[in-house]
Amino acid sequence: MVNFRKYISGITVLAAGFLLAQTTVSSVLYSHNTDNSRVLSLPSPVEIVEKAVLSPKDLVDISVNTMMTDPVLKNATWGFVVYDPKSKKIISSYNESTPLVPASTTKLLTTETALSLLGENYRWMTQLEYSGNIDENGVLNGNIYIVGSGDPSLGTNKAGAASYKDIVADFVSGIKNEGIKKVNGDIIIQTALFKGNISRLPENVVWLENNNYYLPAGTTKEINPANEKLIVKKSMTPGSDKKFFYVSPYADQMVYAEKYEGNGTLTTKLPDAPAFLANSFKANLLKSGVAVTGKVTPKISDSSPEIRKKVSVYQSPTLADIVYYTNQRSDNSLAEALLKVVGFYKMGDQTSESGRIVVNNHLKDIAFDVEGLNYIDGSGLSRSNKVTPIAQVKYLSSLMNTKIYKTYFDSLPIGGQSGTLKRMFLTNGNGQVFAKTGTLNKVKTLAGYLKTNTGKTLVFSLMVNNYSGSVDQVKSRMEKIIGPALDL
Repeated sequence: MVNFRKYISGITVLAAGFLLAQTTVSSVLYSHNTDNSRVLSLPSPVEIVEKAVLSPKDLVDISVNTMMTDPVLKNATWGFVVYDPKSKKIISSYNESTPLVPASTTKLLTTETALSLLGENYRWMTQLEYSGNIDENGVLNGNIYIVGSGDPSLGTNKAGAASYKDIVADFVSGIKNEGIKKVNGDIIIQTALFKGNISRLPENVVWLENNNYYLPAGTTKEINPANEKLIVKKSMTPGSDKKFFYVSPYADQMVYAEKYEGNGTLTTKLPDAPAFLANSFKANLLKSGVAVTGKVTPKISDSSPEIRKKVSVYQSPTLADIVYYTNQRSDNSLAEALLKVVGFYKMGDQTSESGRIVVNNHLKDIAFDVEGLNYIDGSGLSRSNKVTPIAQVKYLSSLMNTKIYKTYFDSLPIGGQSGTLKRMFLTNGNGQVFAKTGTLNKVKTLAGYLKTNTGKTLVFSLMVNNYSGSVDQVKSRMEKIIGPALDL
């Protein structure tokens, strides 16, 4: 906590110094030994005394105390810690043990768990195979298989991933290179991962906040495409009637519907990536003159698998690339997919619940302070997520000695330069703040690392819940709190 006694005594010294400085300045400005008074451009006496008497830590403490009465933060619940990972000591803090809504700084936990368990070079494979035989006329009497592995970036163009168009073109080329001119069989989608990719929305998710649409997708099969309405402008605000926002598999972009015809259970079901790939593949085979007599069909398990030949393999970007994209852009759908991936890796199924268990167990294994922790989803959309500032900084400090630290650190936005921090710390702190941001309605958070002017690497967490005013006003206060720490 901030040392109030030291703060008050510092102010007393400051006041005394102020009077002394005023006397000195007066004697310089006017001298009885000269005929004319001289006006000099001098620094503020307060600034001179502050630098002379107050240490960088004192200035950090003063900044924190000043914010306690600031109109924007006065009635907010907020916490702050700046921590020295070498001495393992708190330099300055406020409400450091208070559980707060972390918003997208939750992704710090999700992405680190994925990197630690899977490794930064992990890739997902999507294979094209076929069974049966090809006769002298180029007719394949067998099936074509698309074998997926739950690639969260498949067809998205995210993190350097190929588009559906490019993958399909490669697959069609592979079929033609095999001499296949007709397929007497089905195109079978075979993947044990992400069976429909269905899970309930994280608890208490808001539909629309600060003109950003946070819902990765709504259920698709039970919203009639005739009810879909394109989002015309980003300044849309929710009306009194709830609107259902989701990624349309028909329009291939974010849309909304005022009418929902499902059973009332909304999900984060994404348009099925392997199915979309398979259908696009079939359509392009037909366009290129390769007839397919069968249909596209899923086959989750196969007790008697056919002998198959591999034609082509598409590799996803590395996990390091995907984590970089996720943290730089605060991508919610990738974060939720990573949660399911670690669940499958450790527990053999792709549910969010398994993912949560795996992440929580991993955090316990690395001695994360779980006091006050409530990890609900992978992205930070849920307001039921809770973590303490002190737990965040100790966690981030512990990662500095791990083999994934450089990849993890490099994935974080840089103040004034990249990602979601590009428009913060444009002057003071530019290139010195490396942190994950978080934003929900009346929630603004920031956690990461500081490179100080003295060459130190410090760790910090700053979480503000239920503030007054605008997001920009809170960002400004955050910069004022963190700014003095750059001189530590």
